[in-house]
Amino acid sequence: QVQLVESGGGLVQAGGSLTLSCAGRIVAGPPFDRYTMGWFRQAPGKEREFVASISWPSSRKVYADSVKGRFTTSRNNGKYVLYLQMNNLRIEDTAVYYCAARDRLETTGWDTSAFYTDWGQGTQVTVSS
Repeated sequence: QVQLVESGGGLVQAGGSLTLSCAGRIVAGPPFDRYTMGWFRQAPGKEREFVASISWPSSRKVYADSVKGRFTTSRNNGKYVLYLQMNNLRIEDTAVYYCAARDRLETTGWDTSAFYTDWGQGTQVTVSS
């Protein structure tokens, strides 16, 4: 079990960049580097959608087509932190962004919300014109 807290959201002009962080605190179970991590987002009136995931221990990554080439996820296991670097932001990127975790090696379906067991409370990202 890991508690997750997102930060770094804010108001950004279209075309700009923003970096989100997700700080983890282990409550029980394996260390942070034994968790598969993911990013999801939810816009008003819409369901939560997949953004990116990063594996352990090889740090393989999967991105949604809508963000591939613009967003990069990474992790610092020693600091218990997950990152999402967002570049060339678009108005349609506006959403609440969530990080998620599961203490399991990645398998088929690790780009779905159902795969994950622990979730943060989200941070708001607003992209303006």
